[in-house]
Amino acid sequence: MSAPLKLAGFAALLVLVFGVAVAAGDVIGPDRQGSSVPEGGMGEHGAAVDPIRGLSISEGGLSLELQQTSPELVFTIAEDGESVREFEVEHERRMHLIVVRRDGSGFQHLHPELGEDGAWRTPLTVTEPGVYRVFADFKHDGTAYTLASDLTVDGAATYAPFPAPTTVDTVDGYRVELRADGEELAFDITRDGQPVETEQYLGAGGHLVALREGDLAFLHVHPNEGEVAFETDLEPDTRYRLYLQFQHEGVVHTAEFTR
Repeated sequence: MSAPLKLAGFAALLVLVFGVAVAAGDVIGPDRQGSSVPEGGMGEHGAAVDPIRGLSISEGGLSLELQQTSPELVFTIAEDGESVREFEVEHERRMHLIVVRRDGSGFQHLHPELGEDGAWRTPLTVTEPGVYRVFADFKHDGTAYTLASDLTVDGAATYAPFPAPTTVDTVDGYRVELRADGEELAFDITRDGQPVETEQYLGAGGHLVALREGDLAFLHVHPNEGEVAFETDLEPDTRYRLYLQFQHEGVVHTAEFTR
C-alpha cells in the first residue's frame, strides 16, 4: 500500500475513534468535570470560602464504600480497611445522605442508621434509569467531609441540562421565592398568599443543598439564625441547582431552583 493511502486510512481510523468516543460520552451523561474552583480561598466580600466537596470517593484517609444499592442502600466509611464508627452530630444528624441523578433530577435527602457492624443503612428507591451521585455528608474528628460515589440504574437514560434559572417554585401548595443579595440566598415562603413561618428542620429554619452543574460539586452552605436564608459563595458564571427543604405543620417540603 502506498504512503498516501496509509495516511488516508490512518486519518479515517482517527475520525472513527473520535466519533465513537463522542457517542459514548452522550450515552454516559452530562460533563463530569465542570469548571474548576479553588479549594478554599476568599469570597466576594473577603469572607472565607467553604471548600468545594463531593468530588471524590476518598479524602483525608477516609473512603466511601457502597456495599449494596437495592432494596436498601448499605455503605461504610472506611479508614485503613476498617469501618469508622465515631461520627459527630452535625445539623442534628450523624450522617446526611444526598442522592441525585447526574442531571440534577430525583433529589433525595436521607438519614441512614449506623448498625453494629459499622455499616450505614437506609431504604432507597430510584426508578429512573441513569447514573446517580451519592453524597455522604458527615463530621469525623472535628473535620467535615462530603464523600461521593456513583450508582447506576440500568436502562436507557436521557439526561437533560439544568432547567433555566428561576426565582419561584410552587410545591405542595406553597409558593417559594428566591431572593439573592450578594452572597446571601433568602427564601420567602407563602401559602394562599399568607407568609409561612417554618418550623425547625435539622436545627434551622430550612436546609439548602447547592450542586454545581457539570461535576455536581457539593457546596456547603450556612443557614442564618432565625431566617430561611443562607450564606453561599456561588460562581457568578456557573449554574447551580438549589434544593431548599423546609418544614411546616410537621411535613418536610422540597423546593428546587436553578441559580
